[in-house]
Amino acid sequence: MRPTEPGNPSFALVATDLGRVRRCTMTAARWTEADIADQSGRTALVTGANSGIGFEAARALAQHGARVLLGCRDAHKADGALARIREVAPDADVSILPLDLADLSSIRNAAGRVAADEGRLDLLINNAGVMALPKYETADGFEMQFGTNHLGHFALTGLLLDILNATPGARVVSVSSQGHRMGRINFDDLAGDRGYHRWLRYGQSKVANLLFTFELQRRLERIGVSTMAVACHPGGSNTDLARDAGALMKLFQPMANLVMQPAAMGALATLRAAADPAVKGAEYYGPDGFGQTTGYPVKVHSNAYSHRLDIATQLWLVSQQLTGVEYLD
Repeated sequence: MRPTEPGNPSFALVATDLGRVRRCTMTAARWTEADIADQSGRTALVTGANSGIGFEAARALAQHGARVLLGCRDAHKADGALARIREVAPDADVSILPLDLADLSSIRNAAGRVAADEGRLDLLINNAGVMALPKYETADGFEMQFGTNHLGHFALTGLLLDILNATPGARVVSVSSQGHRMGRINFDDLAGDRGYHRWLRYGQSKVANLLFTFELQRRLERIGVSTMAVACHPGGSNTDLARDAGALMKLFQPMANLVMQPAAMGALATLRAAADPAVKGAEYYGPDGFGQTTGYPVKVHSNAYSHRLDIATQLWLVSQQLTGVEYLD
């Protein structure tokens, strides 16, 4: 469940901004999994691939012939995801990549394994995430939501950039949320030590995904490579992302489930960003329904803050300092 879903306690915070954003229009041609071309010969790494949007994206890419690396923290859940993919695609080329986005040492190990074992990387889908947690820290002492949702993927992308850039037409797809509309980067208190609101911290991490995507695209263009950075969001999707979002969320969950779309529908924006040959760098995809909550994927618009060059540059520099992963300077 994402923050713009009806039933979410932060829905009102986000909905007030929707009127200032150009709404996408329904299109006659609806993009679905049937529009995914043959992915044979391509390799994709999907983080958080054991459930929800990540699983459905990994499953669809595998069914269309891609070699898929399931980047997962929990080995047991990863085994289950692999088995479920093999049930629908017995010949799928799928492997598990141990990966904890809340631990820089795990990220480095995973990236090193990809560089050593894979000859190419066509798709990096930065999907894994946590939402509206109580205040926790990552293994490296970062606030958990910012550390996992943004810093972990920032580091992973940088460590995999050489193999991505060596693969013609590679893409980095980062999964954001309508929750980005309530996000601002609190550079003076990234750790949340002077104030922690779980939903605002979630929004901060999700606007960081967009700031990162747009800045990454600018820097890739600057060095003249074909790798593209694209963003997407799943709208209101029925996943277990909100499992730690608190008692109020659990109270609203049954009502929210009535209006949410299945995870497979929510994954369509990710899949379009990853596989549609018409996609361009720095584009953003989400559902075409009212408030971008449900529907088929189209190009949508993020808020003005997510396009701030000054904020994006500062975030990039701070992210390099915190993770120790420097690239595209």
